[in-house]
Amino acid sequence: MMNDKNNGSPKRLYRSATDRKLCGVCGGLAAYFNVDSTLIRLALVVLAVLGLTSGIWIYLLAAIIMPDEP
Repeated sequence: MMNDKNNGSPKRLYRSATDRKLCGVCGGLAAYFNVDSTLIRLALVVLAVLGLTSGIWIYLLAAIIMPDEP
């Protein structure tokens, strides 16, 4: 299990409260994996275009499952 550098607690996946365009899923994933949120958004668009809406379903499912950032 990965630990957060700030307080030693486990790293958690949340929907971002600050880096959001729709629901904060891409911003939350970017913060969790420590990458630019634009890359996550671009990957989601590519999935949506090439995967025949699979990217949209993944996003909606993540928006429902992921909790809001405290």
